[in-house]
Amino acid sequence: MAEKVDYAALKKGGFMRQKQKGCFSLRIAVVGGNLTAENIKAVAEVAEKYGHGYVHMTSRQGIEIPFIKVEDINVVKEELAKGGVGTGVCGPRVRTVTACQGSEICPSGCIDTYTLAKELDERYFGRELPHKFKFGVTGCQNNCLKAEENDVGIKGAMVVEWDEPSCIMCGVCVKACREGAITMADGKIILDTDKCNYCGRCAKACPTDAWKGETGYLVSFGGLFGNTIHRGEELLPVVTSEEQLFRITDAAIQFFADNAKPSERFQFTLERVGLDKFKEVLKEAYNG
Repeated sequence: MAEKVDYAALKKGGFMRQKQKGCFSLRIAVVGGNLTAENIKAVAEVAEKYGHGYVHMTSRQGIEIPFIKVEDINVVKEELAKGGVGTGVCGPRVRTVTACQGSEICPSGCIDTYTLAKELDERYFGRELPHKFKFGVTGCQNNCLKAEENDVGIKGAMVVEWDEPSCIMCGVCVKACREGAITMADGKIILDTDKCNYCGRCAKACPTDAWKGETGYLVSFGGLFGNTIHRGEELLPVVTSEEQLFRITDAAIQFFADNAKPSERFQFTLERVGLDKFKEVLKEAYNG
């Protein structure tokens, strides 16, 4: 008698059933969009040996190896592990944390996105929840990672302040600001904080460091980009420390765990339970 296949357990471990009987598409674990050369070699070898010689790049920086046969699953996991590659997850749990390249690579980046993605992954990845839950980290207002599509989106920010003695009134910051938040009149630089979007372009462009910038995070909640589309909403001021950020992400994911119905996405939980109740939880986390 053929051994019974536990499809739910396989899905939890990243093996998704294909339409072809006995075949699975394996989702591997990719954190922040980064893989080493060793990782890539291992994936390529497994795809060649046990799949159809190709991989699929997903919309969330993931890699899937299709056409893995059920009888090869254990050896596939072993061979990937030798190359430092783990399997991903599917189903109702915290998914892979995505990230752009951030300040370590990109001149526009305000935060180290990859390091933050790894910390979020270590803290939450694979946690069982009523439905899937996604984190996305983007380095600045260019928003290459589309943070607001995620259940919790984190965007790099910079709170700036003008240091008059260091300023030579060159006007570079005025030209650099895309929001029209900076003007120059009567020998003074004026910052309209209502227009500032915390992009930090003024501080990056200033030739004399007359703009002092403190990096931080803008956090959005309840993003959806599937059958229903909803842009995640920023419900807090700029978050100024990682400790504060993790209090907020802890509170958000726990709110979902405590209040969501099975198979209910975070945004629908917020709509049903009430945004005001969630804001109270966020405020407490923000203030510590």
